[in-house]
Amino acid sequence: MEMGLHHLSSHHHPPENTKAIAWSISQFRSFRWNLTASAARPNPQGSYKYGKINITRTIKLVNTRSSPNGKLRFGINGVSHVDAETPLKLAEYYGVADKVFTYSLMKDEPQEGDKVEVAPNVVNGTYRNFVEIIFENHEKTIQTWHLDGFSFFAVAIEPGRWSPEKRKNYNLLDALSRNTVQVYPNSWAAVMTTLDNAGMWNLRSEMRERAYLGQQFYLSVVSEARSLRDEYSLPETQELCGIVKSLPKPAPYT
Repeated sequence: MEMGLHHLSSHHHPPENTKAIAWSISQFRSFRWNLTASAARPNPQGSYKYGKINITRTIKLVNTRSSPNGKLRFGINGVSHVDAETPLKLAEYYGVADKVFTYSLMKDEPQEGDKVEVAPNVVNGTYRNFVEIIFENHEKTIQTWHLDGFSFFAVAIEPGRWSPEKRKNYNLLDALSRNTVQVYPNSWAAVMTTLDNAGMWNLRSEMRERAYLGQQFYLSVVSEARSLRDEYSLPETQELCGIVKSLPKPAPYT
């Protein structure tokens, strides 16, 4: 991957910080699902009552910027992701994940202090659990996040720091289903989703510099049934590399 900076000669100062945050949060709250809409389908819009599902896990993510060993890195909860020589999903599929990465090196709560570990960042997720993900931004610039493999309900964005008491302000009725959410400076955002899609999915900063330098992780959601109902087998044409290149192919899902 190559990256570059484009600078206009007519601009001599860096861009200003994000403005009108209160207005933007108010606008976010105005975006709601139209529960009166209907169509010829078995599940009418709004029939999925996400606000009545018990939360089985809360993951609170705090983005960071640091310079371990004098090199700029971005991270989440004290871990800055770096790609391994063997693709993470291949390592998991072939049963050699422990030789490539450590599961849940990143914890569900941000750590104390400024220490950052640079390593492959893979978090275990329980298949079909209903999870709450909190994005907390302590920096002076807006953050945007994207989750592959799932849609989530963006139930709240507010200034300050998140606490369990903030749940009383959640929109548990008609929040929009989406896969990207913004987090304003010194603010937080809360989303909810069901981990009903088996696989290994990337949650990352949408700011390419930050994602490339570590502000991302992979969410491993494994179905113990090894069923084609939940996940496809590895394609016959899949190219292999790293430590799995010479390993025998695992039995396909059934």
